[in-house]
Amino acid sequence: MSFIIRVLVNAAALWVAAQIVPGIDLTADIWQILLIALVFGLVNAVIKPILKILSLPVLIITLGLFAIVINMALLALTAGLMDGLTVAGVLAAFLGALVISLVSAVLNMVIPD
Repeated sequence: MSFIIRVLVNAAALWVAAQIVPGIDLTADIWQILLIALVFGLVNAVIKPILKILSLPVLIITLGLFAIVINMALLALTAGLMDGLTVAGVLAAFLGALVISLVSAVLNMVIPD
């Protein structure tokens, strides 16, 4: 059940980012959005820890701010893997990563596991 909730939270966060951030387009039906959210969650679960370990010195020097660059890369990677999601440029990836992080954090606080 927790896995389904995580996918729904990711889907909501991606949808909000697509509505707010110019340059992020989510042109898919609800099932494709859920599939994109699933891929985004898998990319975050598998690749994010590896990138954090590899970039640990930079993360320490920047006091964790480099994590937004990692999130940007993961969002761009997901957009590259999935047809229904496009991210047009670095600024869109930056703002999208911020919005997705904020929406996910708020929804994770509101929705119990």
